[in-house]
Amino acid sequence: MTENPTPEKPAAPLAGLRVLELGNYIAAPTAGRLLADFGAEVIKVERPGTGDELRNWRLHRGSTSMLYRTINRNKKSVVLDLHTEAGRQAVLDLAGQCDILLENFRPGTLEKWGLGPEVLSEANPELIITRISAFGQTGPLADRPGSAAVAEAYSGFRNLVGDPDRPPVRVGVSIGDSISGLYAAF
Repeated sequence: MTENPTPEKPAAPLAGLRVLELGNYIAAPTAGRLLADFGAEVIKVERPGTGDELRNWRLHRGSTSMLYRTINRNKKSVVLDLHTEAGRQAVLDLAGQCDILLENFRPGTLEKWGLGPEVLSEANPELIITRISAFGQTGPLADRPGSAAVAEAYSGFRNLVGDPDRPPVRVGVSIGDSISGLYAAF
């Protein structure tokens, strides 16, 4: 339920907007975080048992990484197994109540689960479906997996980082995934 705005607490710009996030790691969750930071209700779907892989990424102590907590702030989380009919039906029910769906799986994954754009659009013809992938959804490289590391290497960005007499190195943050998330939210 959205709080009534007051002069001391004006309404957030995206208040009333509902987002279903099916993504993991960084790209789609970054887009979801940005939308949530501006007031959208974001419902993050996580797999049973492990949740989003980012929960344990670079975990030094505790049970949930700081990066997971940062990227997934201001979100609601639900556990669904998208390999089951019950999980898929729950996603379709949620999609019917959402304005936007975010995903960053390898192209073809939603279709393999029976949740491709045609099926999602039947559940909600007004649903905006935002798909983030390294090489797009179609084209000669679409079936290749990708992440920030791949994008940074392909773009030559990694060659700009580090010392000239050594091999390219990873930048300090997952800049490719973060920028993908930023542009997806934008």
